[in-house]
Amino acid sequence: MTHTMAVSPREASRQRRIQDMTAAAGSAGRAAVPLLLCALLAPGGAYVLDDSDGLGLEFDGIGAISGGGATSRFLVSYPEPFRSEILDYLFKPNFGASLHILKVEIGGDGQTTDGTEPSHMHYTLDENYFRGYEWWLMKEAKKRNPDIILMGLPWSFPGWLGKGLNWPYKNIQLTAYYIVSWIVGAKRYHNLDIDYIGIWNERSFDVNYIKVLRRMLNYQGFQQVKIIASDNLWEPISSSMLFDPELLKVIDVIGAHYPGTLSAHNAQLTGKKLWSSEDFSTLNSDVGAGCWARILNQNYINGYMTSTIAWNLVASYYEELPYGRCGLMTAQEPWSGHYVVESPIWVSAHTSQFTQPGWYYLKTVGHLKEGGSYVALTDGLGNLTIIIETMSHKHSMCIRPFLPYYNVSQQLATFFLQGTLSDIPELQVWYTKLGIPSERFLFKRLDSIWLLDSGGTFTLELQEDEIFTLTTLTTGRKGQFPFPPKSRPFPSIYDDDFNVEYPFFSEAPFFADQTGIFEYYMNTEDPGEHQFTLRQVLNQRPITWAADAFSPISIIGDYQWTNLTIECDVYIETPEKGGVFIAGRVNKGGILVRSATGVFFWIFASGFYRLTADLAGWMMYTSGHAEIRAQEWYTLTLIIKGPLSSGMLNGQFLWKNVPVHYPRNGWAAIGTHSFEFAQFDNFHVEAEH
Repeated sequence: MTHTMAVSPREASRQRRIQDMTAAAGSAGRAAVPLLLCALLAPGGAYVLDDSDGLGLEFDGIGAISGGGATSRFLVSYPEPFRSEILDYLFKPNFGASLHILKVEIGGDGQTTDGTEPSHMHYTLDENYFRGYEWWLMKEAKKRNPDIILMGLPWSFPGWLGKGLNWPYKNIQLTAYYIVSWIVGAKRYHNLDIDYIGIWNERSFDVNYIKVLRRMLNYQGFQQVKIIASDNLWEPISSSMLFDPELLKVIDVIGAHYPGTLSAHNAQLTGKKLWSSEDFSTLNSDVGAGCWARILNQNYINGYMTSTIAWNLVASYYEELPYGRCGLMTAQEPWSGHYVVESPIWVSAHTSQFTQPGWYYLKTVGHLKEGGSYVALTDGLGNLTIIIETMSHKHSMCIRPFLPYYNVSQQLATFFLQGTLSDIPELQVWYTKLGIPSERFLFKRLDSIWLLDSGGTFTLELQEDEIFTLTTLTTGRKGQFPFPPKSRPFPSIYDDDFNVEYPFFSEAPFFADQTGIFEYYMNTEDPGEHQFTLRQVLNQRPITWAADAFSPISIIGDYQWTNLTIECDVYIETPEKGGVFIAGRVNKGGILVRSATGVFFWIFASGFYRLTADLAGWMMYTSGHAEIRAQEWYTLTLIIKGPLSSGMLNGQFLWKNVPVHYPRNGWAAIGTHSFEFAQFDNFHVEAEH
């Protein structure tokens, strides 16, 4: 399949006529050629790329989000060398996605889509800048690309900031201090310079808080940290800025989510940079890759957005959680080392490997007559990159952004380089074809186009669902590693005694917190068998972003598990009102966790036990009294086989063969009755599908 200058006899005849007329133009000069060609080609078939009248807007980069929430949860647990390979595909320049921007969640202890991420300040006087994995991830990104732009944004906040209210602006100075402390901690403990800071993801903003945040950043010496707001819609932030000169001054970038390639008129009137600060959220198949290709071009063409940031960076969480596999690539099996380099990685590379923040769009960008779009960028030093996409609606569906429908037809597109661009002698060509497996190519290098004898003119034959990058840069590369290990299910027998004395990361491998925070804990009062445990550490509900549950829960295992035996040592710390559980067949998590059902075995410091069908504890199978009190270790065993369940306390049956119903499969889990301190040790599961 040839794409450059391969035409039908009829088209060849027409091009000969064009050449004859061009020669006849004679003294009319080269500037007249585009006009003659435009008259003879099919309408819309000729496109001029010209820097004579100056340049367009400054390009700010392509990025992705780790967080919102816990979307990179499993990545840190991957064995080497596979973990480093995944990171290379994401961040290494001229290798894979080669991202320019990494945006991370400032953990706030709350459920924020697929899990919870720990705060650096669980309590008023508590500070720890080593919790979670975002610090590690930012350092790994910087290690590969020292110029990568770092952004931080809170989704939820620890409960103490709200003082009983689900609102972080009760004391705006205190909340600003909390956010600035995260920036200080990034620099002091990890030598990370945060470039942009956000307000509150997809929630209301407080004008006075934004102003106080700016003043506190300046006071702490972080004048270089820019503020982006409001990570929601274009309005009301744009109108607020137009009516408030001080607010207009302190906000550097207006960031909107899923704008559908369009920006609001008021946002444009502010004169600020406009970003699609969260976009994509689409299954990372070829269809999702087509969505990504369209918005990368058309966010600028239609809405003047100079940066697009994907949610999410890498689908590194249980696939059955909400928005499974909605990352640029997939890495959801740390137990096997298996990962998949999905097509959105190579769609990203079409732009990111051949541009950099600080380049400029040409003013001459737009839509192709028969469907698709083109953009062109330059560094102002003689380099040019052109990205052309012809994504059809059927192969570029986006889950969340609304994109208008249009047909794409096979077409010839002739481009004319004018101004200083006319001196470019050669363009490297990179090509992607999505959709039909037999015709599929991902980021394939084609023969160069020579322009010396064509007067800066070239013609491409374009078909549906293609991406072309034409560039003066010769640094592009489709990086690759040996195939990773084959996919395999979560181990059917799994044990964890949590005996990690000095953990680098707060969470135990493969556990995915859905409400609450479960951290490694060293019990100084028990140097024996239970010196090292996993502890639920929140004693109050966070300021929530999603409808998280009232009972903290962490899931683990294979969603297809049906018959399983779960055993765990548990320790209730709160007298009288405390309680803990182990569970199997848990069928929901993420933003749906509140309605999770399964088989839940609870014990309480008040001396009661329960077997319920749901996390909320409303549907009860059985209950009773037992010798249970706080601040003693107990071993719980839950056996689920077919439609029956049995439960033991310290090896003694509390019930046998109680009928249990829906659901038929799901994860294993541990958790607490409320936001309270409790500990878990010697977790063991045996399961089958």
